[in-house]
Amino acid sequence: MPIEVSVSPQVPDDVEVLGVPVFAGRRTLDNSAVELDVSYLAERGFEGKVGEACAVPADDGSTVVALGMGEPDDVSAETFRRAGAAFAKAAWNDTTAAIAVLDAAGELDRGVVAESLAEGAVLAAYRFTKYKNQAKPSKLESLVVVGRGAKVQTGADRGARIAAAVSLARDLVNEPAGAMTPTRLAEVAIEVGEREGLAVTVLDEVAIANEGLGGLQGVAQGSAQPPRLIELVYEPPGARGTVALVGKGITFDSGGLSIKTADGMETMKTDMSGAAAVLATMSVLPALAPKVKVIGILPTTENMPSGTAIKPGDVLKIRNGKTVEVLNTDAEGRLVLADGLSLAVEAGVDAIVDLATLTGACMVALGRKIAGLMGNNDAWSEQVGDAAERAGEKVWPLPLPDDYRKLIDSEVADIRNTGGDRYGGALTAGLFLKEFVGDVPWAHLDIAGPARSEEDNAYTPKGASGFGVRTLVELLTRYRKPARVRS
Repeated sequence: MPIEVSVSPQVPDDVEVLGVPVFAGRRTLDNSAVELDVSYLAERGFEGKVGEACAVPADDGSTVVALGMGEPDDVSAETFRRAGAAFAKAAWNDTTAAIAVLDAAGELDRGVVAESLAEGAVLAAYRFTKYKNQAKPSKLESLVVVGRGAKVQTGADRGARIAAAVSLARDLVNEPAGAMTPTRLAEVAIEVGEREGLAVTVLDEVAIANEGLGGLQGVAQGSAQPPRLIELVYEPPGARGTVALVGKGITFDSGGLSIKTADGMETMKTDMSGAAAVLATMSVLPALAPKVKVIGILPTTENMPSGTAIKPGDVLKIRNGKTVEVLNTDAEGRLVLADGLSLAVEAGVDAIVDLATLTGACMVALGRKIAGLMGNNDAWSEQVGDAAERAGEKVWPLPLPDDYRKLIDSEVADIRNTGGDRYGGALTAGLFLKEFVGDVPWAHLDIAGPARSEEDNAYTPKGASGFGVRTLVELLTRYRKPARVRS
C-alpha cells in the first residue's frame, strides 16, 4: 500500500519514529524538535553527509533518526529528496512516522521542500513484490511532514501524487513481459483514463494497418501478440497550448531476426519504459491541473523473430509517407516512434517530447544514470533540460550534426534505420527521429541508461526507475510555448 502523506504543525504524539536534520560535522539546528546525543552519532560513524541516516533510541520507546543534510549553504531540493528516502528506509519496520526538517531549508521554498520530502520517502519505500512469496515490503503506512502553511500542504500532496505516478511506471515495467503485453498495456491505459477522466483511444492491429502505421505494423508482424496504438488526452479549460508526449512501448525486445544475445535479452521487458513514463505522467495530470493540453501517444508491440518477422532489407512505409529500409531489426524502437511522432505532428501540437530506451550507444556515452537530450529547437530543449534539473533527473545535451544525416541515407528507400556502423549510434537514431517531426519543436530523451537501476540507490531501488515522469510533470507545470524555428 502507498504511504499516506499528511502535514501537521507539530509532531503528533503517536508517531513511532521522528526524523530530524543534522548538518555536516554533526551540527544540529538550535530549534531542533529533539536534542540529539552528538557523541552517540560520532560513535556510529554518522557525519551528517547528504543521504546519511542514524537511528537513536529515545527514552519513551520511540526512535529519532538523524538525517544528514550536508553543508547548510548547499541544501537543495535533491538534498531533501535524499533525506526523505533515507528516512523511509530507516523507518522501514515502523507504521507511523514524522519528519521535521523544514527548518533546515534556509532560503528554499518550503513547498518545494515538502514536495521533495514526500517524493523521496514514497519512492524509497517502493518495492515490486507481486511475485515474491517471502516479500518484506515497507511497513510504513503514514508519514507526517511537520510544517505550517498552504505551501507545505500543497507541496506534500503534490510530491506524494508524483511519486505514485512514478510508482505506476515502475510497476508497468517491472511486470514480466508475458503479463504486460501490448493488449494488457492498453487495458491499463483504459483503466487509468476512466479513473482520471482522460479521453482514451486504442487502435488494434486492423486499425493500425488501415491508418498506415507501417513502422508499428512492421515491427509487430513477427509476434503472436497483436500491437496497439494508445492515445490519451488531457484537456483542461483555458489550455495555453498543446504538447505531445510520445513513448516507445516495446513490451519485449528480442531484437527480431537481428536477435540479441541471451544476456542482452534479460532486461528487455524494460524496453517499454518510455511508454510507461508517458502513461504514468498522463495519470497524474488531472490532479495537478497544468494549463496545457497534453496528448500521450504510445505505440506498443513486441519485437520477436518468427517466419513472419520483418527481414533486413525490407522496406516499411511510415504514417507520414516516408519509406524506411530496415537493415537491423533490433533498431525497431525508432520505427514505432516514427509513426507516433507523425501522429503528433498531424494533431497540430505546439511541441513534442519523446522518451525511449533507444540506443546502447547512449549508455556508452553517458552511462546508466544520465539520459541523452537531443532536439531540433534550442529553446524547447532548454525547457526540457531545465525541467529535468528541477526534478532531480539527470540529462545531458547531445548534438544532431547535419553532416551525420547522410549516414542514414538508403540505396532503395528514403532513409534507413541504422547509421551503418557502431559509432555515433545515439546521434544517428536522433537524426532518424528528426525526419518525422518537421518544424514542430521536438525534444528526444534517450533513457536507455537511467530507465533501469542496477542497484538500490537513494530513492531508486533496483529495477525499473520510472525515469522521465518527474521531468515531464515539471515541464508541463511550467510550460512555455516555444517558437518554431524554420530552416
